[in-house]
Amino acid sequence: MDLRKIKKLIELVQESGIAELEVRDGDESIRVARAVPGAVSVAAAPAVVAQTVADGAAPETESVGGQVVRAPISGTFYRSPAPGEAPFVREGDAVAPGDVLCIIESMKMMNRIEAELTGTVAEILLENGRAMESGTPLFRIA
Repeated sequence: MDLRKIKKLIELVQESGIAELEVRDGDESIRVARAVPGAVSVAAAPAVVAQTVADGAAPETESVGGQVVRAPISGTFYRSPAPGEAPFVREGDAVAPGDVLCIIESMKMMNRIEAELTGTVAEILLENGRAMESGTPLFRIA
C-alpha cells in the first residue's frame, strides 16, 4: 500500500471517531486503531471478570476500593516514554483526567493512555514491556 493511502486511512479514523478500521486490497491489508475514550472498566471483586463502563455512565467502585483502568487496544505496555526514562506514573501518584498513565505500542504506533478520572494510582497491574490484549487490566485508581 502507498504511504499516502495509509496516511489518509489514519486521518479517516481520527476524523470519523471510529475505534478501528481494517482494509484489505488483494493480498495486502492494514488495520488502523486508536485509543478510545471511556475505556475505564470496573471490577466487581478480585478474580471476577469486570464489566465495561458504558460511555457516559457513572463508574462504580469495586469492593477493595478503586477503579480498574483497562487497555483499550492490544499491543505492548510501556510505563515510560522511552527506555531508561522515568515512568509516567508510580504507585501512590495522584492523577487527574488527561494525565498520561502509559503508552501502548500497537502496529508500530505509540498510543498514549490517559487517566479518565481523578484519584491515586493504587496499583500497577502489568509488567513493563509486556504484550497484552484489549481489556487487560493496567492500573487500579483509588
